[in-house]
Amino acid sequence: MSETGTEMARIRFKCVECNADATELHRDYSNGILKIMICGSCAKPVDKYVEYDPVIILIDAILCKPQAFRHILFNTEINIHWKLCVFCLLCEAYLRWSQRHGSDATSDPADIIRYTKEWDFYGMFALAALELAVYCAGVWALLWAAWCLRGRSVQTVPLLQALLLSCYGKVLLIPAVIWEHDYSPLCFRLIRLFTLTSNTQAIRVILNCSRRLAVLAVFGGLLLETCATHGVYRLELSVLDFLPDLHT
Repeated sequence: MSETGTEMARIRFKCVECNADATELHRDYSNGILKIMICGSCAKPVDKYVEYDPVIILIDAILCKPQAFRHILFNTEINIHWKLCVFCLLCEAYLRWSQRHGSDATSDPADIIRYTKEWDFYGMFALAALELAVYCAGVWALLWAAWCLRGRSVQTVPLLQALLLSCYGKVLLIPAVIWEHDYSPLCFRLIRLFTLTSNTQAIRVILNCSRRLAVLAVFGGLLLETCATHGVYRLELSVLDFLPDLHT
């Protein structure tokens, strides 16, 4: 392997402050002494979150700080993208399912068991998965087009992982449904806004692009997702209209 290839293989991390490449985050010495490495570009610690408690990192991520996003996306080995994605889809499917059957819900345990066996929940899960896939495809397509104009390429896998990880805000849908109150619709909209904001920050961090391009990509993906949802709804209405005619 050439010297350049060896150097590229050693670059695995990013400075959380300036996004510069780094070969290591810290250096371990004897007797448990840990020295945080200093970035050669900005003269700040490469990753200050190495010494932080996970709760502090989570709070900074909720606040959408780019430093926290760089730490999570570049300097940690997190392999829960698909698990988190499935869990968020389950949360969203449960929200839609509960809204559809909210008027019929009772406190009878038999009714609860009966509702859990309904296929509507699986239909809501499939619809949520379809919308997420269309949304991610729309974001990727717009970013790919913008990057092609600049003579660059988009790394699909890291971008997809960043989008899936930044959808963690959908987990808040479950407590919003459980503690239902008059302001639940507003809470759902705020959760949606927070998720889109997290997606925007994740795109900025993973591609090191401008806020304008990230917002445009998220808006494009959201527009495509809305069109897909409307198309599925129209298809469902067409099928329901066709079934009575089929039996006559």
